[in-house]
Amino acid sequence: MEKKAEKRIEEIKNEFKAACESELPVFVETYEKDPRSGVQALVAKARKGIEALEKEKKRTEGMKKYEKEYASYGYICGIDEAGRGPLAGPVVAGAVILPKDSQILYLNDSKQLSERKREELYDVIMREAVAVGIGYASHTRIDEINILQATYEAMRQAIGSLSVQPDLLLNDAVTIPGVEIRQVPIIKGDARSVSIAAASIVAKVTRDRLMVEYDKTYPEYHFADNKGYGSAVHIEALKKHGATPIHRKSFIKNFIEE
Repeated sequence: MEKKAEKRIEEIKNEFKAACESELPVFVETYEKDPRSGVQALVAKARKGIEALEKEKKRTEGMKKYEKEYASYGYICGIDEAGRGPLAGPVVAGAVILPKDSQILYLNDSKQLSERKREELYDVIMREAVAVGIGYASHTRIDEINILQATYEAMRQAIGSLSVQPDLLLNDAVTIPGVEIRQVPIIKGDARSVSIAAASIVAKVTRDRLMVEYDKTYPEYHFADNKGYGSAVHIEALKKHGATPIHRKSFIKNFIEE
């Protein structure tokens, strides 16, 4: 009988590249006895990937501490904001209720994630969450009532826009006034709770996309890159061109003359 031709290493490499995390154990099982050094290098990479996945599962499980502690409350909603510090644009709040059995990995403080990872996770959250609410407070509102009160307003709006009523709020560090639902403020909550992390990602991605749109109207300020934060390029544009209609007047007094 004619011996079956071995798969070329290039083919196996393409298989490895195409394999999702859950398929790595099968890849290892299939090729671990292949004696070729190139294949063994790929098997070693796959094993590292399996180890990394297990480590991530453990980390994510640790971020469910508060969700488990308050599980008797039913719908648990994470709350966070994006955009308290920028010189332009709104502050955006996110409110996210994840399923009790949520298996979403890589949730973290949105600032700790790459833009690409945030975008990927945003799509997963929007697809798998029980409910997502988003709230905004404009640059004008920030100037009228100050950034903290505007943030609270955006958070109340996000809670109010949820399709289901939460039984408990897990907030990133704050207690929101004017809300009847029980609240648990958690310091650095976006890195310690999957629900708050999800809200952080939703708020950040929503706001970043908005600033990219504003960049088309005000290209001199490079909002697509700096998202309204006070980068050197942004401040230079402010001094040269003055404020745009979306700048927070109360934030830019040090950079332009009245």
